[in-house]
Amino acid sequence: MEPRISLITLGVADLHRSYEFYRDGLGLPTSRKPEEGVVFFRTSGVVLALYPYSDLAGDVGPGWEVPRSKFTGITIAHNVRERHQVDEVLELAARAGAEIVKPAADTSWGGYGGYFTDPDGYLWEIAWGAFPFHEDGSLDVG
Repeated sequence: MEPRISLITLGVADLHRSYEFYRDGLGLPTSRKPEEGVVFFRTSGVVLALYPYSDLAGDVGPGWEVPRSKFTGITIAHNVRERHQVDEVLELAARAGAEIVKPAADTSWGGYGGYFTDPDGYLWEIAWGAFPFHEDGSLDVG
């Protein structure tokens, strides 16, 4: 198997609301509309997809449409090139309607970061300092 993650799909309660949060609030680029049933956002790495939660659970199979817990054990990280960008991204997310669940602060690993949740409670970490970037925007994790 080639080491690659191509797509991360978030099951969302309201596709229009989440589309507006990511497109209008955070400024992620897309050429799709919610009326098409799924929305894809282009990033410097993995494609982020939004899909109705019940449809995604149904695609997996019977018995998967269950309530999500508050903490699923997964976070999505957006690393930034400069320390001050952590605060800028968290402010942008808050203006878009995100809940800041951990304000930006120095981290135990020598960086700087904070967390917000999107309209469906998915946790996003905004972080600076752990890794340099490749030219294509992906992280150089060594």
